[in-house]
Amino acid sequence: MSTFAAAVARGKNGWTASELDLAGLADIDEVVDALRDVEPDADVALLFVESDDQYLSIVRLDEGEDLRVFGSDSAFVEESRIGAVLLGEIEVPAVLEIDDLTSESEEEDTDRPSPDPDADPVGDADLLNDLGISANRLLGLCGQEGMLPSDVTAEICQRIGCGDEVEELREA
Repeated sequence: MSTFAAAVARGKNGWTASELDLAGLADIDEVVDALRDVEPDADVALLFVESDDQYLSIVRLDEGEDLRVFGSDSAFVEESRIGAVLLGEIEVPAVLEIDDLTSESEEEDTDRPSPDPDADPVGDADLLNDLGISANRLLGLCGQEGMLPSDVTAEICQRIGCGDEVEELREA
């Protein structure tokens, strides 16, 4: 499985970004330690993990302590060791069901295809709410047919203000 893992952290001087190698990490605690190391004094640190153009996981760490995790599809746990590390301990499905996403708010792009009914998001879909990405929007992005994990990451990062930093990682 091909994987891209971008860590972004917001500190006193704005957003910083770096690519993380998750291959040697055995559990979520080691992932959290690696994310904490990106910017030790960050008020918010996010890890976007894209796998095989199918799965997206987002790990959020507030003040280096408060961990929240979201996955675009629970199948990632069975398909990948990294998926199991990131999402294996999640027991609760995402707050909203993809089937409930009949329409986005008027300000959102409504010309996109309907949500994918086969997607089974898990975890905390509200983890980006205070950054301007509602649970409804996050689930809508992840569940839309034709949207790759990299597209979702790019849209989220542009909206929260670290799009250029993540794009530089992709090009490196």
